[in-house]
Amino acid sequence: MSESTDRIEPWPVVHTAGDLDRSLREWLHTNGTGAYAMSTLALMHTRREHGMLVVTLEPPLGRYVVLSHAETQVTIGARTHRLSTHQFPDVAPTPGYRLLHSYAQDPLPRWRFKLGKHFFDRTICLARNKNVLVIRYEWHGKAPVLLNVRPLLPVRRACELTHEHGAMVQRVTLRSGEVEIQPVPHVPPVVFGHRGMFMGSPDWWRRFEYTHDRAQFRECEEDLWTPGTFELRVRPGEPCYLVTALGELPEESPSELMAEAREHLLSLDPGPAHAPVVRQLSVAADSFLARSESGTYVIAGYPALEVPTRDHLISLPGLTLCRGRTQDAAALLCTAASELHAGLLPNFLRTSSAALHPCPDATLWLFEATKQFVAHAGVDHPALRATLLPALVRAFVRMSRPRGQWAWCTREGLLVTDHPDQPATWMDAVYEGRAVTPRRGVAVEHQALWCSAGALLAQLADAYEMGALADTARQVADLAAEAFRGRFWCNETEYPFDCISPEGDTAEAWADPAIRPNALVAVAVAPALFEPWQARSILTRARDELVTPRGLRSLSPRDPGYQGVYSGTPEELETQYHQGTVWSFLLGSYARAAAAQHSDDSALLRELSELLTSLVADSPSLGHVAQLSDGEPPYRTRGAPAQAWSVAELLRGLTWELGVT
Repeated sequence: MSESTDRIEPWPVVHTAGDLDRSLREWLHTNGTGAYAMSTLALMHTRREHGMLVVTLEPPLGRYVVLSHAETQVTIGARTHRLSTHQFPDVAPTPGYRLLHSYAQDPLPRWRFKLGKHFFDRTICLARNKNVLVIRYEWHGKAPVLLNVRPLLPVRRACELTHEHGAMVQRVTLRSGEVEIQPVPHVPPVVFGHRGMFMGSPDWWRRFEYTHDRAQFRECEEDLWTPGTFELRVRPGEPCYLVTALGELPEESPSELMAEAREHLLSLDPGPAHAPVVRQLSVAADSFLARSESGTYVIAGYPALEVPTRDHLISLPGLTLCRGRTQDAAALLCTAASELHAGLLPNFLRTSSAALHPCPDATLWLFEATKQFVAHAGVDHPALRATLLPALVRAFVRMSRPRGQWAWCTREGLLVTDHPDQPATWMDAVYEGRAVTPRRGVAVEHQALWCSAGALLAQLADAYEMGALADTARQVADLAAEAFRGRFWCNETEYPFDCISPEGDTAEAWADPAIRPNALVAVAVAPALFEPWQARSILTRARDELVTPRGLRSLSPRDPGYQGVYSGTPEELETQYHQGTVWSFLLGSYARAAAAQHSDDSALLRELSELLTSLVADSPSLGHVAQLSDGEPPYRTRGAPAQAWSVAELLRGLTWELGVT
């Protein structure tokens, strides 16, 4: 894959040269509020969530695919070239990809087509913080050419599909240089800005097929509506623009909007003094930060993930602090803290679909993210005393209570995170109303996070001269650590139990010896809980059974429940989610633990650095890192092609733990 890709660091250039396989890599472009443009390089959509303009009606969510395609043909003299590539059922893809010479994201997405002896460029940008798409066309021939662009509009929620119906409103309002339509009444009008001629011819284009959806046994065919065609004349060396906006056209000119977007993207690059992989991940990191009037959020992944609180907090250090974005980190922390209810955070910060419930796991990660923030911003940052400390105290008091719902402490001091109806950890897949990976009782990484939370609260209380609070927090942390050391180590596996029962001195006591990566997370978060030989044993077993070129397996292949290939129906996928799939973000914890335990082993650290770097370089999604992969070779990528905590934890591992600058 990498042989077809050259990088003008950190901006990727792919020389497709008419090859379909090279043209099926995915790209992503965002606008800072959660809106995005995403597809394959050939602009042959393979997912229902792909589109040229996917807006946010309630930033950062409420996503609607407004403009799916801008069907394009260029007429040079008597010859017409169709640039679009689509997949329809039972036939080969339409051949527009054969004209695609290269794709560059430098920093705006740009396609170069070879039409005869000359080149034709199409560049797009999403206006910063606006539901606006600008398309720029440039012709490098000798005489003007005629350009016909037909917008194809589903105007539907990103998770749904549209089929031909009679309710599409076909009224068009024409103004000088503008065309306004409102095909569905519950979405604002779509307005086009142009310098050409519009010919109304409303119609349906039928049976677009999305191959990724088909492979997942989802409904995969869609019909798209078009209001007509724009006819534009493009002169050599003179850019021509088509603007698509939801609601109303912006006041700025197309060139001004593109310049603003370009300057923002260029500002994300830390510069040539840094390693190429660090530059690439630094640019990617900003794609997941969505700012709105209600707060600053982390989009968990594109194109379909929302704002799970856990992802928001785990991603925070890598997306912000590793890049020196302290104020962004403070904003993300305050957004999360504001959602605390009865001492616990919800499982989602903003959601359009998932049911909300208390999430002790996410609440524990609030402490961990704050700990990293304190290490970089210090205890005097105003957000700490005013907003974060009160939230942390409420959460700590809530989880310190004996016996309760969702989270409580045993008489030994262990933190129990349990609920009969909802999964309590990051391995939270549910099938037919039950948790696929029911990690009940006391989870190993939760106990490490709990001990770390007590230590952080004691540190802050000392800094603010709150002696009673400091003593209480320290006592809780010490008690929990003592209980952890007494119960979690499994001599048979030379690895910690993944989960244990709340009480250890009863006939019903149990412990789960499954080899999962959660022990590595515990070592990374709270290394003092382990003797040096224990930490080294954990790293050795993880290296032997869990580490792959794409990340860490969620279960050892030696376990009878292991499933190494993530494929099948949606129901089958849920049952496989954490039973052997490889998660890229876990490499961050692996690097953190390995760097702490083997800081003098230069060969190991170099191996780790090469592992993380190659994962980024070989990603099938340009400039990003996928959510997960199969547990078996060739480790095909699965899930979200661009995920926040994958990017964040790799950037963190490379820069903080491995010293790559």
